[in-house]
Amino acid sequence: MLKGKVFKYGANVDTDAIIPARYLNVSDAVLLAKHCMEDIDKDFVKKVKPGDFIMATTNFGSGSSREHAPIAIKTSGVSCVIAGSFARIFFRNAINIGLPLLECEEAVANTDTGDVLEVDLAAGKINNTTQGKIFTAKPYPDFMSGLIAAGGLIEYTRKRLGVK
Repeated sequence: MLKGKVFKYGANVDTDAIIPARYLNVSDAVLLAKHCMEDIDKDFVKKVKPGDFIMATTNFGSGSSREHAPIAIKTSGVSCVIAGSFARIFFRNAINIGLPLLECEEAVANTDTGDVLEVDLAAGKINNTTQGKIFTAKPYPDFMSGLIAAGGLIEYTRKRLGVK
């Protein structure tokens, strides 16, 4: 069960907003996390706590295909991103690094910044404990659940191959 506060944003949050292009020469995940969301929410990294959620309306992660964006989000402590829809390449990059994403327009429409959520990824259940509302997102297929549980595609593959 994931539990944390919501940081809510609007539509079309692109990868440049998630991690500004000026940091794309950085490969250190911790340094990337220090700049996560800074161009649209300068206080995000000061306020985010491990387990918190990013929420957005539609087309989250649009723009350039870069793994830096989901890495910055995951390393900042965000446990899951919930949106009405995601850019497909961002969706795949996030799953590949083990960052859970859920699509649920109803949850987005009925949640505010600062609300506390409890999320059961396996069941796709989103419980907004602040507002006393429960929503259901489509749960992941077994294969994708395995990728996320393993921490991403590389760790999943290592485990399947028995490599350390």
